[in-house]
Amino acid sequence: MQFRGAVQLDLPLARAALDRDYLARTRPELFDELWSEPATRVLPMFQGAVLLDAQALRLLPVESVPSAQYRVYLGRDEIGPVVLAVLSENAANQLEPDTKNWHHLRKTGAGLSDRDAGLFTQGLAIANWHSTHQHCPRCGTPTLVESGGWVRRCFKDDTEHYPRTDPAVIVAVIDEQDRILLGSQGVWEENRWSILAGFVEPGESLEAAVSREMFEEAGVTVTETSYLGSQAWPFPYSLMLGFAARVTGASTTPDGDEIEKLRWFTREEIAAEAHSLLLPNRISIARSIIEHWYGSEIVSASEAK
Repeated sequence: MQFRGAVQLDLPLARAALDRDYLARTRPELFDELWSEPATRVLPMFQGAVLLDAQALRLLPVESVPSAQYRVYLGRDEIGPVVLAVLSENAANQLEPDTKNWHHLRKTGAGLSDRDAGLFTQGLAIANWHSTHQHCPRCGTPTLVESGGWVRRCFKDDTEHYPRTDPAVIVAVIDEQDRILLGSQGVWEENRWSILAGFVEPGESLEAAVSREMFEEAGVTVTETSYLGSQAWPFPYSLMLGFAARVTGASTTPDGDEIEKLRWFTREEIAAEAHSLLLPNRISIARSIIEHWYGSEIVSASEAK
């Protein structure tokens, strides 16, 4: 099995080069302090997109981003503080009216530096959480942004609400012939394939989630589960935990709901069909796991275009 022994996956969204400086978040005058610090830079974000200069995030001086819906203190790099500013449509148009210059993580994440990949991933995940947690889950009252953007507080019952991360397992299922099992969802384009994944349920261990999800989606019973690595997946705010698992026998049954088709692939078949295969995006842990099993980079149909 390709994944025996220690595994070190190079995961695009697991990179980081930032001190999150979490203790500073509780200071009541935090943003006044940051705004008075000359080295503070702002990462503007609009609808999940950011601006780039070549292959680097465009971090702007404080005075260049005068208004924002809310701000989040992301932390410090070797230069100084970095603050996320989530913009309204009007503010985004004033800053950069050409929509083609606003870039999304799915397309740009793999080419960014460690610092920028970490900043973009962190900023997008916290922004997505804010967009879906603007009201108190207990009473429905609008919540206030506090603690440097890392807490929302209900001013009616004074409860504090913190960013959430949804864990999901993603699994390379390998059979006795060292083939990998890939699935295709009914809503996907023809010949798009990926490894199988699913969310961890309350009160469930990661290993139990692997076994349950693989049986539910593919009808297979897995053994010899091994952990490969993890990375954030801020769509909206998940944490993908990668595993490999072995199965005995090649019989599979797609669930017919999420997974419509299943297929065992050899490395030779991947190589022969790469020109027509649509594999997961390069920033995904799925792509990294598939290529680790394969043994090298794969140029699939989506990149060959």
